[in-house]
Amino acid sequence: MLPDFKKINGLLPEGEHEASWAEVSQRFGNSAGRNALLAGLLEACRSLSNAGVKYLYLDGSFVTAKRNPGDWDACYSQVGVIAALLDPVLLDFTNGRAAQKNKFKGEAFVAEASAAGLLGPPYLKFFQTEKGTGKAKGIVKLDLGTLP
Repeated sequence: MLPDFKKINGLLPEGEHEASWAEVSQRFGNSAGRNALLAGLLEACRSLSNAGVKYLYLDGSFVTAKRNPGDWDACYSQVGVIAALLDPVLLDFTNGRAAQKNKFKGEAFVAEASAAGLLGPPYLKFFQTEKGTGKAKGIVKLDLGTLP
């Protein structure tokens, strides 16, 4: 079960909060705009799962109390993934990841890759840090074995 948002900032409490697809869609699919993002996320999740990804770590305004987020952000571990089975769009990081955003309404990164150049933290750690304050925050660990 996903925890409540913090009242002070609308973020999830610190940690990786495991959830099923049903929990994610129920919690974050509460408007037409969010449901459109969920549809794109589901399509990306199916491709990732097909290639061997077990969990997708969701971050960004999509997993906050924000009423109308613009997209979703996520990362996945590349361990055991067969890249040839991924939708090629998920491997396209050109033009500010425009192809991913257009097709899937969000963007997925490799969790082990550096989020800010060669010396930045890996995405999995980067996603668990508030940008403005540097404080720890929570993310959603979506179990791709629960997809419809």
